[in-house]
Amino acid sequence: MSKKLTFLLFTIGLVSLNSCTDDFAELNTNPNQITTESLKQNFNHVGAYFPSMLNAISGNQVMHNLNNDSWVRHYATPTPFVGGINNTTYYPRWIHQYWNRIYGSIMSPGRQVIGIAEEGGYDMFVQWTKLIQILATSRLSAYHGPIIYSNYGTQGDVMYDSEADLYTTWFSELDQVISTFSADTSYSGFKDFDASYGGSIPHWIKMANSLRLRLAMRISKVNPSLAKTQAEKAINDPGGLITTNADNLMLSLYGNPFHEVTIGFSWNDTRMSASMESILGGYDDPRAPKYWSPVADATLVADHPTFPYKGIRNGAYLASKALHLPYSNIAEDFKSASDRKLVDAAEVHFALAEANLRGWSTPLTAHAHYEEGVKQSFAYWGAGGVDAYLANNTGTPLDYDDVVETGAVNDFVSRITATVAWDETGTNEEKLEKIMTQKWIAAYTNSIEAWVDHRRTGYPKLPYNYQNDSNADFGVVPADEFMKRMVFPVGEKTNNASGYSDAVTKLGGPDEINTRLYWDTGGPNF
Repeated sequence: MSKKLTFLLFTIGLVSLNSCTDDFAELNTNPNQITTESLKQNFNHVGAYFPSMLNAISGNQVMHNLNNDSWVRHYATPTPFVGGINNTTYYPRWIHQYWNRIYGSIMSPGRQVIGIAEEGGYDMFVQWTKLIQILATSRLSAYHGPIIYSNYGTQGDVMYDSEADLYTTWFSELDQVISTFSADTSYSGFKDFDASYGGSIPHWIKMANSLRLRLAMRISKVNPSLAKTQAEKAINDPGGLITTNADNLMLSLYGNPFHEVTIGFSWNDTRMSASMESILGGYDDPRAPKYWSPVADATLVADHPTFPYKGIRNGAYLASKALHLPYSNIAEDFKSASDRKLVDAAEVHFALAEANLRGWSTPLTAHAHYEEGVKQSFAYWGAGGVDAYLANNTGTPLDYDDVVETGAVNDFVSRITATVAWDETGTNEEKLEKIMTQKWIAAYTNSIEAWVDHRRTGYPKLPYNYQNDSNADFGVVPADEFMKRMVFPVGEKTNNASGYSDAVTKLGGPDEINTRLYWDTGGPNF
C-alpha cells in the first residue's frame, strides 16, 4: 500500500510539472502514462493523502509513551531520561512533538484535501477529512486545552479556539459528516485508501456516532445538558454505535512495527507499569499475558508468585536503566501486530454504562453495559474466563514493592478497594469507580482516553508520583495530585505571541501543568 501511494503522489507531481508545457505534452504523450484524468477516475488525486493522515493519529515514544502512557500509569520507563527529571516526573521536556504531528501531518494535508475535494465536488472526501481532523484534534486538545482549529491556515498570529467552542464546533461538524454519509451509504470512493474499514460508509457512521459519544462524556460534568443531548443523539442515530469488536476503528500500521515493540524490545525504554501489576494482579486478570511478558526471575514476584509480572512505578526514582530492565516487557505477540485500536466496543459500552448512571437514555442498564464492556475487551484480546472474572467480588488491587530498590523507595499502598463484580446496591460513585477502573484496563494501547477519564472522574485511584520534579518553571503539581495538562509549545510564545496570549486567556488559568482543562472540573461526579 505505501509503495503504491508513494508512486501515486510522485506521478501527481510529474503531471503538475508537465502541465506547464502544453505543446510538448501534445507531441510527446505516452499512451501508458498515468494522467490527471485517470487519477481523478480512481480518486487518487484526493484519496492518496488519507493513509498517511490516518497513520499520523497515533504517536511514538515521545508523543505518547513518555507522556499520557506514563501519566495514566499504563506503561512505565526504566530509563532515567535527562538525569531522571523529565515528563514522567512532571518536568516537561518534549512539549511540541504531538502538536507538530497533528498540524504537520493531519491538519495541513487535510486542508489541501478539502480544497481539492471541494473544487471537484467530492463532498464525501471533504467530510471524511473533517472526521479524521476531529478525531485527531480532540486528542490534541486533551493535552493542551485550547488549540488552533477554526482559524487554522489564516495569516499572521492565529487565534485559538476555546475548549467550549471546540466541542460546539466538533458536534456541528459531526452532524454534517453523519448527514452526508447517511445520504450515500453505498459510496465506494474510499475503498482504495481505507485500510480500517475498506471504504465501508456504514462503519464510518458508527465510528462518527461513537466519537460523538466520547466527546459528550468528556463534557458531562462541565455542560451536562449539552452532553446529554449529544450522547442521546449518538445513541439514537439509525447508523448505530460501535458495540461489537467487528466495528472497531483499527488503524493500520502499514507494515511498520507496533510502536511499543520498537520502544520495548529495540530501545528497552518501556516496561509494565506498577499500576498494571497492582490492578491486573489483584483481579487475577486473564488479559495480563495478552498485555505483558512474564519475568524470568521469580524473585521479582516473590510477593505474588502466581502472577509472574512485574512493573515499574510511574514517576519512580531510577538509579540506572539496568536495574529495571528485567521487569515485564510488553507481550511478544505485539511483534506481529498489523494495526492498533482507536475507538472500540469496550470503550463505547463503558461510556454507555456511565451515561446510564447519569440518568440518560441508553439501550441497556448500567450493569449490562458494564459487563458487556468487559466481555468485549476480553474478546478483543482473546482472553478466556470472563464469567468468573465478572463474578469476582473479593479481589482488590495489590500493594506494590519495588524489589530492586532498598527500603520503601518507589513502593505504594493501593488506594483502590473496588472489586470487579457489579453491586446493584452500591452508590453511583461506587459504580462509577468500577466502570472507570475496567475502562482503564480495557484502554490499554489507547491511553489518551484513559488519561482524559482519570482527570475527569478521579478513577481509577492510581498511585501518585514517587519523584515529583514539578516546579515554578512549568507549574507545581502537589504531592497528592496528578499532572493535568501539557503546556503549549514554547514556539507559540514567540512565533504566535497574540495567539498564545489569547490561548492562555481561554485556558482560564496559567499555562502550567497543574491548570485544569475545561471538562476537568475537579468537582463531584454526581
